[in-house]
Amino acid sequence: MSNDDPRLKNLIGKNIAKPKVRLIGFPSDEGVKINGGRAGASKAPQLIYDELLKLTPHPVHIDRHIKLLKKTESLIHLNCSGDLSADQKNLGEDTASSLSDQILPVILGGGHETAFGHFLGYAKSELSVNIVNIDAHTDVREFKNGKAHSGSPFRQAIEHQSGLCKSYNVYGLNPASVSAAHLAYVSNQGDTVFEQSVSVDAVLNRLNLFEEGSIMVTMDMDVVRQVDAPGVSAPNASGISKEDWLKLAHGFGNHPKVTSFDLCEVNPEFDQDNQTVKLAALTIWYFLLGVALR
Repeated sequence: MSNDDPRLKNLIGKNIAKPKVRLIGFPSDEGVKINGGRAGASKAPQLIYDELLKLTPHPVHIDRHIKLLKKTESLIHLNCSGDLSADQKNLGEDTASSLSDQILPVILGGGHETAFGHFLGYAKSELSVNIVNIDAHTDVREFKNGKAHSGSPFRQAIEHQSGLCKSYNVYGLNPASVSAAHLAYVSNQGDTVFEQSVSVDAVLNRLNLFEEGSIMVTMDMDVVRQVDAPGVSAPNASGISKEDWLKLAHGFGNHPKVTSFDLCEVNPEFDQDNQTVKLAALTIWYFLLGVALR
């Protein structure tokens, strides 16, 4: 490593004595397939990680950024067998283990079925949680032929027998992709904000109002307008800007009540010049910077 040009590949490591962040790859798109979406998200975790390792620490906040990065474990891939329920249970166990050890899990999906496995970590840990989702869709659909999928994770969390989902809040909804019934269902659980009305400050301020429970954040790349993020499972002709998306990632990282994070629905099969994968890597970079500056 050049002392005057450090890269994350030289900082993120293995066998860290007391890690603060754990990177977990969940290479699943079984839920996307069941939901009738475009398969390919399973290839995203490693590609996002590869791009992340090429980046440099923040030049202004370099000392604090490097300090956290040196306490960040290198990516571990969970084995996704195609048995979605079993795979989500495994993710839940890894998430629960991280939470128990006071390590912040950062999960790279995968389809948005990732989010239910993520939530199961709180259920296994018996921890109440507020879910904050940045997404063009509510993802509270019913099962399809008795099977869970990438469009059902938050209904599963809300209705989970543990009762530990204290609120479900979704920001960035595309009104042309949300049914009235789903909007009504979600509105009874927490906040809903359409993409045209998303305010980064308002979303981040909302985090201060949760009276009970930790905060798990899940960011679905299909909330970003297609010109900025073409490589997703469900492209968005409108959407929010990549600038707001990255500001949100940084703000979530910086918030002390955010105890876990996942990024979903990047689909390299449909990317252009790797731009969506690179945006995803930058998202993780900004989130980690936020954590470093807590």
